Amino acid sequence: MKESNEPQYVIPARYRKMENMHIIFWLLKDLSWCMIWKVLGIAMIAPTLIIAIIIAWRTRDIKAELAHNLAIAFWISANSYWMISEFFHIDTIHIWNGFEGRHLAIIPFAIGALILAFYYLIQKPRESKQEAAMATL
Repeated sequence: MKESNEPQYVIPARYRKMENMHIIFWLLKDLSWCMIWKVLGIAMIAPTLIIAIIIAWRTRDIKAELAHNLAIAFWISANSYWMISEFFHIDTIHIWNGFEGRHLAIIPFAIGALILAFYYLIQKPRESKQEAAMATL
């Protein structure tokens, strides 16, 4: 294997195991949603969201990872609300001007998108400028 000067991103094995468990919980939540297994779907929200928040917390020192992991946590929140709204038939309740209950999921989806937009439009260019300045020293 060739040596690479590319920076490496390494995480402890116990963190990787938690990330893998997170995927299992997330899949169980979405499978339950698809199969209309209300109890299991709702029960899977807490471990899925809690692990997403823990992962975001553990990556807080790496801005790119933090931004993406926060976006995932908001995505899971939006997704979970949407699932609950369908389970309890509030997804089609008229709220205002063509908006229905399910559309409230737009709020956490948009927050996640705004976090990523901030990272890619502001934070990452800032980091690139700092790296370029450090390289010239």
